[in-house]
Amino acid sequence: MSLTRRDFARHSAITGAGVALAGSVGALATAPNALASYDTDSAGDETADARHGVGYGPLVPDPEGILALPAGFTYRIITYSGKTKLESGEPTPSNHDGTATFDGPRGTTLLVNNHELKGPRAGWKYPVPLTEGLVYDPAAAGGCTVVEVRPDGRVAEWVGIAGTSTNCAGGSTPWGTWLTCEENSDKAGVNGMTKDHGYVFEVDPCDRRANRAPKPLKFFGRYDHEAVVIDPRRGHAYLTEDDDEPNGLFYRWTPPKGFAYGPGKFRELADDAGVLQAPKCFDSGGTFVDDLSRATKTGTVYGVDWVDVPDRDARITPVRKQFADGEVTRARKLEGMWWGDGGAYIVSSYAREESPVRHDGQVWFYDPKRRTLTLKVLLGVNPDPSKDGAFDGPDNITVSPYGGIVLAEDGEGVSHLFGATESGRTYPIARNDLNVGTEEEPEFSEFAGVTFSPDGKTLYASIQDPGILLAITGPWKRQKRS
Repeated sequence: MSLTRRDFARHSAITGAGVALAGSVGALATAPNALASYDTDSAGDETADARHGVGYGPLVPDPEGILALPAGFTYRIITYSGKTKLESGEPTPSNHDGTATFDGPRGTTLLVNNHELKGPRAGWKYPVPLTEGLVYDPAAAGGCTVVEVRPDGRVAEWVGIAGTSTNCAGGSTPWGTWLTCEENSDKAGVNGMTKDHGYVFEVDPCDRRANRAPKPLKFFGRYDHEAVVIDPRRGHAYLTEDDDEPNGLFYRWTPPKGFAYGPGKFRELADDAGVLQAPKCFDSGGTFVDDLSRATKTGTVYGVDWVDVPDRDARITPVRKQFADGEVTRARKLEGMWWGDGGAYIVSSYAREESPVRHDGQVWFYDPKRRTLTLKVLLGVNPDPSKDGAFDGPDNITVSPYGGIVLAEDGEGVSHLFGATESGRTYPIARNDLNVGTEEEPEFSEFAGVTFSPDGKTLYASIQDPGILLAITGPWKRQKRS
């Protein structure tokens, strides 16, 4: 049954949904239950954060020039593109991106690591190797690898899927597999591709045989996929699209009636199985919201209706262009997503002219029970990205076992991993010290693939360029709400 504007307006009047507190001059508001906001007067003040019991203190420069961490924390390089080797003897592919961890056999930890490699293989020094039986399109450079970290510290790595394009954030499933997403929708014959792209594929880290003869899960649609999560209770899949002109969409896929989830079950579905829909949002007054970048205060709540996608395989018109103005709600640079707290945390990166208040990133929370989107994080514009301190351009995201969330920066200038507490304070966890530019014009690659180990003791993350998977350990602690 559709959630009407009248229903939402009445519910909002009772709960106070859609009401955000006003912030001070030069600061964006932090509302009750908001996770974080960037206060331009105090952002980056690590000493102030420490006095509030938030975070782990200032970052200490790395003498090796790779990763700055708080005192007491250490890191270890797990894979390094071009330096470490796969089981086959071939080099680790480059451009690490989305990652998740899984419990492996005999106490091991398994990670599936996307490699965001776009276009023909000839354009990349270290593409994902074309392992026999695991190739979708032999012309494409991307894919993902499976990394096994053993209790004694030894590491093994092998190909999970090859011949896909621009494998970005992706997402794990409740049954222990990985959904790798193509953030590229080239058709066969474009950029040298021999097959259509823009799909989601399932990879099983525990069963190599299950990954043979890769099959695109076409029922999820063909577009520039970013991330995907599965609602373990209701069975819906939620997916993000990172695209513009016009801005991309946040999707919901409803499985066919009676569908039983499990490893490999997606392969059994028809290309048009289930229903793919895009959101149509409205505020507490019943006014349609055309783009999530319109929100200017944390705590803002929108009701959500869902509109069927006409042609999910986009044979003629890209999916996001199949809707006229006023039919769906878009968002600027929809990025990473993570399931937690009974819903989906969704990252929408920076907005400029699209938003009444220019900002450097949002995190929304979709509550499937209430069918609402709530703005949890709103980052103010970083006044000087070249200086350490402020945060901008969130991308990959994970929910922390120590409270709040952890975000990977894909902004300008200095690049961080940073946390956001449940009560509205941000704090640094790591800084990329690896300069891939020059001394005169330094450049620091984005972080990606942020995720905790199953036991919560290790935070994994990657520096995308040149492609380094890192394991961070230290005195993790529950973050205070203050």
